[in-house]
Amino acid sequence: MLKSMMKCGFGLVAASALWAAPVAAQEPYRLPPQEIIDIVDAAPSPWTSLSPARDTLLLMHREALPPVAELARPMERLAGLRLDATLNGRHGPRSVIGLSLVDLESGEEREVSLPADAGISSTSWSPDGSQIAFVMTRNDQLSLWVVDVERARARELVDGGINAVFSPLGWMPDGERLLVSLVDPERGPMPERPRVPSGPVTQEASGYEAPVRTYQDLLADEHDAALFAWLATSQLALVNTTGRTRVREVGEPGLYYSAEPAPGGDYILIGEMEQPFSFQVPWYSFPDRVFVTDLDGDEIATIARQPLADNVPIGGVVTGRRSINWQASHPARLIWAEALDGGDPRVEADERDSAWALAAPFEGDPVEILRTEDRYYGTQFTSEGQLGFSMEYDRDTRVIRRWLVDFADPSVEPRLAEERNYQDSYANPGSALSVRNEFGRSVVGVHDGYMYMAGDGATPEGDRPFLNRVSFDTFETTEIWRNSGENYEEVIGLTSPDASSFLTRWEDPVTPPNVRWHRSGEETAEITDFANPHPQLNEISRELITYEREDGVPLSATLYLPAGFEEGDTLPVLVWGYPLEYNDTSTAGQVSGSPYEFTRVAGTSPRFLVTQGYALLENATMPIVGDDPETVNDTFIHQLVLSAEAARDVTVEMGFGDGERLAIAGHSYGAFMTAHLLAASDVFRAGIARSGAYNRTLTPFGFQSERRTFWAAPETYFELSPFMHADQINEPMLMIHGQMDNNSGTYPMQSERMFAAVKGNAGTARLVMLPYESHGYRGRESILHVLAESIDWLDRWVKPVEDPMGGGEEESGSE
Repeated sequence: MLKSMMKCGFGLVAASALWAAPVAAQEPYRLPPQEIIDIVDAAPSPWTSLSPARDTLLLMHREALPPVAELARPMERLAGLRLDATLNGRHGPRSVIGLSLVDLESGEEREVSLPADAGISSTSWSPDGSQIAFVMTRNDQLSLWVVDVERARARELVDGGINAVFSPLGWMPDGERLLVSLVDPERGPMPERPRVPSGPVTQEASGYEAPVRTYQDLLADEHDAALFAWLATSQLALVNTTGRTRVREVGEPGLYYSAEPAPGGDYILIGEMEQPFSFQVPWYSFPDRVFVTDLDGDEIATIARQPLADNVPIGGVVTGRRSINWQASHPARLIWAEALDGGDPRVEADERDSAWALAAPFEGDPVEILRTEDRYYGTQFTSEGQLGFSMEYDRDTRVIRRWLVDFADPSVEPRLAEERNYQDSYANPGSALSVRNEFGRSVVGVHDGYMYMAGDGATPEGDRPFLNRVSFDTFETTEIWRNSGENYEEVIGLTSPDASSFLTRWEDPVTPPNVRWHRSGEETAEITDFANPHPQLNEISRELITYEREDGVPLSATLYLPAGFEEGDTLPVLVWGYPLEYNDTSTAGQVSGSPYEFTRVAGTSPRFLVTQGYALLENATMPIVGDDPETVNDTFIHQLVLSAEAARDVTVEMGFGDGERLAIAGHSYGAFMTAHLLAASDVFRAGIARSGAYNRTLTPFGFQSERRTFWAAPETYFELSPFMHADQINEPMLMIHGQMDNNSGTYPMQSERMFAAVKGNAGTARLVMLPYESHGYRGRESILHVLAESIDWLDRWVKPVEDPMGGGEEESGSE
């Protein structure tokens, strides 16, 4: 009997398995429709950067997607980094391939002549804006170049041997010299992995808490440690950029991860890793010390020494001196923070942090500047004396406070400049616009008693960027300019200190971002005229919609409808989302984005599906609301389902959806959301989950905003693992994952085991593992393949009027 049942059932299983069979094989890359290929291959618009002198715009020209062959270059995965040993820098394809300069007054654009096949990175303006330094990648080496802005000419300063494992260059305050990291000239040949290991790799626990996140690309053995040290060891040098080029070495080689000249130019603050390294944490948690040298490399003072940081509480900070930086408004003064609560956010404390300062010659006792009720997150200095805005943040309430602090006289009572919920976008006062001070440092500009703030201007109708004038004395705010009309325009920077002239980036749904110059009493000048790279999408409609879920939480999404859509048509619908946690309904329901932004379609954007006849609800909000951040995830799945049902219902109410042909999709935490919704509801016919994590027991020391460990809340970890509910996923799910994903928690194994779980429980699924791709996908072949897979999957399972799975008669709702 059993044998006959198996024979009868085999035909059904075999029919559904035909499409799944290639999962176990190597398939050639596939292509989407030609119209999509043309869009993917269109060169993107240049990046722009305004000079410190405010008279020149730098255009950084980019190329379309690199081939997978560039991603396939040999890679060393060490200490949480991905390195190219041939280049002695970070692994990855180039993006910027050319430079040009636009004079704001005349509008003239001048191309900077560079060698063919050059890749450009680490681009940096000199303090006065007369030069631009950058690293060039060419012929398997990294070299240092500088552009003379006045003549738009580039020349090579160092013809190879730049060490770009960490920051490769920085300007000295005089604007005539660069502090550069070079490869250690005495390091010898690259270490070779021994054929026979010297012994086993061992680790040991010593009875103290060490809650380590699930990091990837860590050191695996002593060979990895030796190779990392070989690559990371650098020789600091000062390089003249004017006159005859001269390179002068500074001190001895070391494992330097940072080197920053003092604002006055007489000292260098250096961060150095110390051995032995750890196999359990990335490089930034290795033992280290921070010290100061003079320009000859002679050590002046050790400022801090930190042991291995593997016992930092979840959401906490190290004890002792941390975040050590130069005070931007002083020639040679260091500032740092120290925890007053042992660095543990679980400890109840009236004051969590203190900020300190110590000036050259770095002897004697430091000066305590202020204490904060919550965690200190740095200071943004101003052009007024030694005044700076210091920020603290409460992780429980998500409240931020900014205080105006006098670092010259700590006895002066700090003044509160801002206090709000960090997620309250409607109350966001924006960011202060900066200027260069006498030391060439970027600081908040204050002119005639006023500073200027620019922001997104979030409103219930969408973003409306603004420019405000704010009294430095009273913080009273006056609006100078605000975006209006059926376009989106945001401030780039001021071109006059009193904001009588400023640059904006302007766009509308069919026009890509271009730079405009606003000048008081004059017509607005168009500085750039970048063409639409994909005009064939101009007929796609876009609308910001709002709706509400059953429990009263307001939701929003951007609705895209294909060209030719007519009222009365019903379309298959793709819902693209990403869950976020909130303390209250008022912030959870706030609208973000603008219906007037340019309809960018690039990479693996879900907007490509609109070209294939789908309606798209992009960034459909999926808020998880709870007043207790420790337990907010206890209702995660229930709230996800409520949001999904509301998204389905609004498609029917607006008339473009039939309530049946819906798909859910997302990336990373959005993939996690997708798997949950397919398991816990029948709202969607199918799903696409990209680069997700599905088994939370593999991330036992927290994930996303979850603060509890697995051992503190095992039921939550079980319930919030889609892997545990794989037997309930009865809709088709396409899973895509980069084979070299380095994002914390989203190991490629997560998708492999999730696929096996769905398959083992007779579910319908397909798994696509992309060679050489990480958490986000970059190779041209990969991008096109993901789009082809996604279109084919939705065309098969969602687009047909009749449900191919035969589930059209089932009642939708949560389980």
